[in-house]
Amino acid sequence: MPIQQLPSQLVNQIAAGEVIERPASVVKELLENSIDAGATAIEVDIEQGGKRRIRVRDNGAGISREELHLALSRHATSKIASLEDLERVTSMGFRGEALPSIASVSRLQLASRYHEADGGWVVQNDGSDRVNEASPAAHPPGTTVDVQDLFYNTPARRKFLRAESTEFKHIDQVVRRIALGCFPVGMKLTHNQRQVLQLPPALDRPSQERRVAGVCGDAFMEHALYIEHAAAGLQLSGWVATPTFSRSQADLQYFYVNNRMVRDKLVTHAVRQAFSDVLFHGRHPAYVLFLRIDPVLVDVNAHPAKFEVRFRESRLVHDFLFRTLHEALAGTQAADAQPQPQPVQMLDRLRTTTGPGRVPSQAGMALGVQEQIRNYAELHPRPGPPSPASTAPAAAAAADEDSFPLGFALAQLHGVYILAQNTDGLVLVDMHAAHERITYEGLKEAQAGQGIRSQPLLVPVSLSVSRREADAGETNTDWFAGLGFGIDRMGPEQLVVRQVPVLLADTDIEALVRDVLADLLEHGSSRRVMESGNEILSTMACHGSVRANRRMTLDEMNALLRQMEITERSGQCNHGRPTWVQIGLDELDKLFARGR
Repeated sequence: MPIQQLPSQLVNQIAAGEVIERPASVVKELLENSIDAGATAIEVDIEQGGKRRIRVRDNGAGISREELHLALSRHATSKIASLEDLERVTSMGFRGEALPSIASVSRLQLASRYHEADGGWVVQNDGSDRVNEASPAAHPPGTTVDVQDLFYNTPARRKFLRAESTEFKHIDQVVRRIALGCFPVGMKLTHNQRQVLQLPPALDRPSQERRVAGVCGDAFMEHALYIEHAAAGLQLSGWVATPTFSRSQADLQYFYVNNRMVRDKLVTHAVRQAFSDVLFHGRHPAYVLFLRIDPVLVDVNAHPAKFEVRFRESRLVHDFLFRTLHEALAGTQAADAQPQPQPVQMLDRLRTTTGPGRVPSQAGMALGVQEQIRNYAELHPRPGPPSPASTAPAAAAAADEDSFPLGFALAQLHGVYILAQNTDGLVLVDMHAAHERITYEGLKEAQAGQGIRSQPLLVPVSLSVSRREADAGETNTDWFAGLGFGIDRMGPEQLVVRQVPVLLADTDIEALVRDVLADLLEHGSSRRVMESGNEILSTMACHGSVRANRRMTLDEMNALLRQMEITERSGQCNHGRPTWVQIGLDELDKLFARGR
C-alpha cells in the first residue's frame, strides 16, 4: 500500500481511541474544558450510563460564533500558542483534541453564548468531516455540549462498553475526583432525570471539608489530619487519614498536581514509604492531597489522557512528599496536646531477666538498649507508700488534668487494657500495643544515635547486574557507605558487596541491594535499607513489650500513659492497630439514658 494522507475523520477517530475510552472519558474532558473556561457552576446530565446521552452545561466564558467551528477542529485551542506555553501549562486541557475526538464517534451539538454577546449560537456534527453552519440559539452565558449515541459509528468500540450501572459508576467517580480538585466550582450530577450529586462551591475550609466528606465519607474526615507545608518551591496541602483508617484497596487516594488529578508511581512510592512504619502489610493509606509546583518543573504532556505527569526534579519531589507526610504522621501521638511530664528515660539500661512474667532479653542484638516494664515504677517517684485504691484519685486531684490528655489510670482490665479517666471521659489503652510503639521508637532513636554500625564480610557477595544498575551503584558509592554498605564495581555489569550493616547481617544481602538499586533507578532514592532495619527493630519491640496478663501497678500504668503522650506515632502500634480509644461523657450518658 502506498503512503497516503489519512482523512481527517479517520485521524480524529484514531485520536478518540487514545482519549475516549468510555463515557467517563467524555465527561472528564468536558468538565476540564468547563473549568478552563472559568465556570463556577457545572451541570452534568447522563442518560443510560452515558451511552445514550451526555450533556455538560457550564456558566463559563463561552465561545464566540466565529470560533465555534474551530472548537471542533483538531489541534485548535485557546490555551497554548507556543512551545514556551506548553512548557508551563496551567490549564486542564491544552491539546485541542477532546472535542473533535468526541465529535468523530458521536452525534455532538455544541451551543454557546459568549459572555459579551447578545445571544447564543449552536453547531452540530454527526461524526463526519462536515460541521453544520452555526445557527442562532437561545442560550444563557456559558457553553453546553450535548453528546448523543456514543460510538454509534464504531460498533466494535460500543461492544466493549459495560452495563449501564457500571458505566455510570465510572462517571460518578470522575465527577467526584474533579470536584475535589476544584473547590470553587459547584457541580450537579443527574442520571436518568434523577439527581445523584449536588456539590455547592466550597470557598472556605469548613465547606471544603464537607465536600471531602461527601466524596470520601464522614469516617475519612473523622480520622483525617490536615496538612499544609511549603519548602523548596513546593507546597503540599490536604487531608491524610491516620493509619488506623487504612483500606484494603487503594480506593481513597486522590492526588492533585496544580489541581490536576494524576496517578504517578513516584507519588505512590513516597506516600507508602511515609506510612511504612504504621501500616499492616497489604493495607493502603487514604488521602486527598494537593501539590503546588512551578508548571515549568512538571511535564503534563506525558499521556494523551493527561493522567500521568513527569517531574523534572523527581528526587526533590519524592523527598518533599515523604518528609512532609512522615513528620505529619510522627505527630499522631496519643494525645492532641503536648503534656509536660517529668523527663523520662525509658531505654537507659541493659538488663536480662528470666522467669515467668518477665520481659525476654534481646540477646545477640548489639544495640545497648532494652526496655523493662518493671522499671516504670521508677519513672515517677512518689512521696510515700500509696495504696492502689487511692493513688489515681489523689494524683488526679493534685495535678492539672488538662496537662495530661490521657488522664490517670483507674484499673487494669483482664490483664490487657488500661482503664483511665480524663476530662473528656474514659480512655481505654491496649497496653501491649502502646508499649510496643514506645519501645520501637526508643530503639530507633538509640540506633540513630549510635549510627549505623558495619561489619566486613568474610566472603564478599558478587552481583551480576545490568549496566544501568552498575552505573547507579558506582555513582552512589558514598550514599551506600552512609547506610553501612561497602560496594565496589568490578566490571561493566558486576558489583561486589564487601561490607554490610550489623543489623542486617543475617538478611538476604543480594536481594536487598538489588531492590535498592531498582528504587534508585525508578525513584532516585530508596529507604529499603532503613525499612529492613526497622522491621527487625519492630520485631524486637514486639517481643520486648509487656505481655497480656502481666499485672501492672497504678504507677506503672500512669507512667505508660505519660510516655504515650510524648512518643511519636503512639496513636497506633507498629502494625497499624490503634493503641487507645476515647469514650466521651456524652456516649456514657447515652448508654445509661441520662438526661431523658
